[in-house]
Amino acid sequence: MIREEIVAELFRLQDKKYAAMQTKIIPTVAPDRIIGVRTPELRTFAKALSRDEDIDLFLQVLPHPYFDENQLHAFVISLEKDFDKCIAEVDSFLPFVDNWATCDQLSPKIFKKEPEKLLPHIHAWIQSDKVYTVRFAIGMLMQHFLDERFDLRYADMVAAVRSKEYYVNMMIAWYFATALAKQYDSILPYLEEKKLDDWTHNKAIQKSVESYRITPEQKTYLKTLKTGHAAT
Repeated sequence: MIREEIVAELFRLQDKKYAAMQTKIIPTVAPDRIIGVRTPELRTFAKALSRDEDIDLFLQVLPHPYFDENQLHAFVISLEKDFDKCIAEVDSFLPFVDNWATCDQLSPKIFKKEPEKLLPHIHAWIQSDKVYTVRFAIGMLMQHFLDERFDLRYADMVAAVRSKEYYVNMMIAWYFATALAKQYDSILPYLEEKKLDDWTHNKAIQKSVESYRITPEQKTYLKTLKTGHAAT
C-alpha cells in the first residue's frame, strides 16, 4: 500500500536531532509521533508524490499517525492545481490538523489565483469550533487579503473572533501586526478603540514593535496603546 511505502521513506529521511528540536517547538504533538524529516526534503517528496496516480489513497487515510505524514499531506494539497478539488481536500484534512506548523504550511498555490472563490470558504472556516481550522482561515485572510484586495470587512471578521485558544489568539495578533505593516491607517483604529481582547491586543502591538516594517514613530505611538495586562 502507498501509505506503508510513504512512511518507510519518511523513516529513511529521518533526522533524529531535528526531531528532538521539533518536539520542543510543537508541544501539541506527542514526541513519538514526530519522525524528524526536514521541510525541504518533505517538499521534494511531496512534489514527487503529487504526480503519483495513487496519491489519493494516501490523502484519504485520516487521521495520520505521524506529524511528518500530516506535513507531507499539507504540501501535496498545496500543489493541487484544480481549485474545487483542492478545497475538497482542504475541507477533509483541516479537522485532523493538530498543530500550528501543519496549519501554517498548508498554503495552496491555487488560492492566490481564485481569491473570490476562496472567500465563502474562509467565512465557513473562521466560524468552526476547530482550533486550527479557525487559525487557517485567519491565515488565509492574512495571506491573500491584506494587499490590493484589502477591505475592512475582513479585518472585522478577524476582530470578531473570540477564543481561549492560544494558537487562535496568536494568529489574530499576527494578522493585526501584519495588517498594521501593510494598511497602517486603516488598521490603527482597531487598537485605538480596543476591538481585541487585552492579551491579543498587547501581543499584536508587541509583534508590530518587533517588525522592521513599522516605522520608529509608529512603534512609539503603538506602545502608548498597550493595556495594563502585559503580553507574554
